[in-house]
Amino acid sequence: MAVSSLPFSSPTLSTRLNLPLKPSCSSCSWPTIIASSKNSSLDQKTSGNCKRRSLLIGVGASSLLPTKLLLAQEKPANYDEFVDLQDGYSYYYPSDWREFDFRGHDSAFKDRYLQLQNVRLSFIPTDKTDIQDMGPIEKVVANLVKHVYSTPTQVPDVFDMQERTTDGKRYYTFEYTLTSPNFSRAAFATIAVGNGRYYTLIVGANERRWRRVRNQLKVVADSFKVFDI
Repeated sequence: MAVSSLPFSSPTLSTRLNLPLKPSCSSCSWPTIIASSKNSSLDQKTSGNCKRRSLLIGVGASSLLPTKLLLAQEKPANYDEFVDLQDGYSYYYPSDWREFDFRGHDSAFKDRYLQLQNVRLSFIPTDKTDIQDMGPIEKVVANLVKHVYSTPTQVPDVFDMQERTTDGKRYYTFEYTLTSPNFSRAAFATIAVGNGRYYTLIVGANERRWRRVRNQLKVVADSFKVFDI
């Protein structure tokens, strides 16, 4: 895995069922299977010492660990994993968060008490094969934050950008804020290209809580992965 960090500042889809599946090894946690109605059969595959169903999988668990461990597929305590084998992506989210419907997004989870503290994932078709085909990270991020994520009444700022390569796929992750006259929101976004899709994961919170939850939410942003389908 290659990771680079650049300081930068600019003004800049399916019916799901929850099914318990007991792991085949005593040391593994109980996973939750989220099955798509588009798949009529379940193909088992082996991951480590546990056999898992080849569908949409959310693995339960219960301290933050370094990003290197995340990318080595070691899930930290107090996080669950959401894996969508049909749409080709996965990410971690805090284990006390709950799934909810977020318009225009394929999956989303939120804090049970603070609804603005959430993660959501969306994707759109693209003919690109790598996020770098969209342009250099500075240009791509500045355009997104200024022209896509913000509204005319918001002041956007970008604080950090990171580029990493995991399992042959490149990711751009960046931290930004959107400031309105009466409200400010801070977030991490991770974007990637694969499977003919342009994926966007955004995890954020009210800026007043950002210092408290920043490290927790960075784990989510860094855990996002795209795999071939």
